[in-house]
Amino acid sequence: MKKIDRKTLIIGAIALVLGLLLGWAIFGGSTPKAPEQTEITGHDHAGETTWTCSMHPQIRMDEPGQCPICGMDLIPLEEEVSEDETTSPDEIQMSEAGMKLAEVQTVRVRKGQPERIVYLLGIVKPDERNIAELTARFGGRIEKLSVNFTGQNVRKGDKLATIYSPELISAQRELLEAAKYKETNPGFYKAARTKLSLWDLTEGQINDLENSGKVQHYFSLLSPISGTVTKRDVAIGEYVKVGSPMFEVINLKKVWLMFDAYESDLPWIKTGDEIDFTIQSLPARSFSGKVKYIDPFIDAKTRVAKVRVELNNPKLELKPEMFANGVLRSKIKSTNDLLIPKSAILWTGKRAVVYVKVPNRSQPTFLYREIVLGPEAGNFYVVASGLQEGEEIAVNGVFKIDAAAQLAGKPSMMNPEGGKVSTGHNHGGSTMTNEEMENMDTQNSN
Repeated sequence: MKKIDRKTLIIGAIALVLGLLLGWAIFGGSTPKAPEQTEITGHDHAGETTWTCSMHPQIRMDEPGQCPICGMDLIPLEEEVSEDETTSPDEIQMSEAGMKLAEVQTVRVRKGQPERIVYLLGIVKPDERNIAELTARFGGRIEKLSVNFTGQNVRKGDKLATIYSPELISAQRELLEAAKYKETNPGFYKAARTKLSLWDLTEGQINDLENSGKVQHYFSLLSPISGTVTKRDVAIGEYVKVGSPMFEVINLKKVWLMFDAYESDLPWIKTGDEIDFTIQSLPARSFSGKVKYIDPFIDAKTRVAKVRVELNNPKLELKPEMFANGVLRSKIKSTNDLLIPKSAILWTGKRAVVYVKVPNRSQPTFLYREIVLGPEAGNFYVVASGLQEGEEIAVNGVFKIDAAAQLAGKPSMMNPEGGKVSTGHNHGGSTMTNEEMENMDTQNSN
């Protein structure tokens, strides 16, 4: 019995050893290694893509979608930031694709000689120096009219009317009496002649009276200039008092052309400038004249100043109240004025704003700037201050740049101080969450 047990024990031991050897052969005789640990840093973005809007680069999303501002499809963001670039918080950055979509164009500020074509409207007026107003210098009665209608042409010295005046008869008698004592009392004689002279009697009329020695009961009223009778305010048998208007005579051999110039045009107009003009009633003719006078006052109602051109009118072709269209080509003598296109300027009423392209940027970048403008020069403006020659400014798509700046909280036309826009925080970038996008879409739809 003991032999059997011992034999069984030996067989079991051998089986155990063989089993161990077989296990070692299968598993290589080594302890299994623990799986390798991969260290994950808090912000490892390898493989992640940031999505942005080509029109509004301030939008940052971690997944594709649509821009909450303009509704355009978002595009992958290509990070191209140079380590040497230093940016201002007021700069507004656009992608090349955004520049094309917004049709943004730029030009460089240059110096030049401003030139402007000024269009003027005018009207023909009589030369005020050739207008004679005849008023009664003494009371009397109109006995005869030599001019029976307005528009009649007269020469200097032609008789206009005949008047009977007791006052004039008395003054003539004083002269005839004083003439008798002109050697002994020259002062009295001179005063009598002066009195008649002040009553518009000519030297010839006074001499005729003195030489004849007879009082004339009827006095002839003579035209003081050659021209056209434009007013006749008396009739036969009418009594006139001192100061009563009787006739108006205008010489139209010279006329004035009075143009209306607005305030914005005045810096471009100076005396001596030549104005080419046409008369509406004489379309086949062209005329020209030089500026002789510029009104120093602005009319409170029409907001214009009068610009006067003096013209010879020997054939009386130019008639008062005719309309004229004038063109004045004006240049400022200086050639050092800075000029920028009108399309580059945003107006706020009091401020003029441009967007200056920032040099040495990997992506198109613009900066808001207020400037002071000089006079308008055709399609350009003279820059008084705020820009330098060679700077690059946007001339097309300016409103779109300004809109992007305003939405990004940058200084803009309507918000010159700028303001921070709360856009949330996602991985350190200025991104917007889906919830924020939905809120903005709701606001835009309302």
